[in-house]
Amino acid sequence: MKLIQLDIVGLSNSQIQSGAFALILGEVGGKRRLPIVIGNFEAKAIAIALDNEYKSQRPITHDLFKSLATGFKINVQKVIISSINSGGIFSSIIYCVNENGKEIELDSRTSDAVAIAIRFNAPMFTYDAIINEAGITLEKDVIHTVNNQDDPNNFLELSEKELERKLNEAVINEDYELASLIRDEINRRS
Repeated sequence: MKLIQLDIVGLSNSQIQSGAFALILGEVGGKRRLPIVIGNFEAKAIAIALDNEYKSQRPITHDLFKSLATGFKINVQKVIISSINSGGIFSSIIYCVNENGKEIELDSRTSDAVAIAIRFNAPMFTYDAIINEAGITLEKDVIHTVNNQDDPNNFLELSEKELERKLNEAVINEDYELASLIRDEINRRS
């Protein structure tokens, strides 16, 4: 089965389920998006990993996992969102390798797999069949020119805090294309 690489393009309050969040994963180089409903704690774990400036006083579970894995010379190679059940619940597999080259596959909730992938800077994937079944495709072509002085979305003049604010606004407005461009600019500066 064909694998599709994904990036995080948004994290916002769920419009469907009260008290939940929508994690939006986007096809790298494509227009398909995979929305995944996750809980408050899971969203916080992902948001903490995405925010390079925030440091928790004590390690949260995903940070502890990374410390333990690193201590035992285990590296996360990739995460694959491997299935979706009839209730719309996703499952994932975390692919690890130890210092001797032994491969380990860990069954995981998708929200945990994403939080861990971020911490290890590991790529995330899903199968083409899953994104076709549960994903959405952006219909309109949205083109933003980042370096154009006349463009109101000129990111080069904005501070990182302003970029973060614009990123949050884009996610709230469900403008995932703009959000991904802002995210790319934030990552470029890191």
